[in-house]
Amino acid sequence: MPRFLTVFLLLLFVLPARAEMAEPMRLPLDKHPLVFQTAKGPVSLGVEIADTDAERMRGLMYRTDFPEDRAMLFVFDQTRTVMMWMKNTPLPLDMVFVGRDGAIATIRENTEPFSEAIVSSVVPVAFVIELRAGVAKRLGLAIGDHVRHPAICGECAAQ
Repeated sequence: MPRFLTVFLLLLFVLPARAEMAEPMRLPLDKHPLVFQTAKGPVSLGVEIADTDAERMRGLMYRTDFPEDRAMLFVFDQTRTVMMWMKNTPLPLDMVFVGRDGAIATIRENTEPFSEAIVSSVVPVAFVIELRAGVAKRLGLAIGDHVRHPAICGECAAQ
């Protein structure tokens, strides 16, 4: 009987929790677009905002779809060197690391799906933007380009 109870409790509590962990997080599309100021001109993308610890930890894990006209913006409370990884992330991504002033500081293109290797901003930043792999190159993003959105710089978004 105790063995049956152990198996029953395992099935009742542990397996549903593990299944929930494997579910992709889908954040609502923000009402304000994310705007990259590039040499080619401004480019607007729809954006999902990850601004809580739980959302930042989850990000695009388990997502098998993410449109090329969409971005996920990670908002950090403090400026710091940010370290990301691709664990449980099946899509290759471009990661754009952005300073508090909205300037692009580092770009990491075509990160490897499921990799546990650290992807570092190298310098202190306040935001990370994840895009489908290849989008940073297609948009012509470059170090020093600026990003506008109320979550990045309220005054900048109005410009």
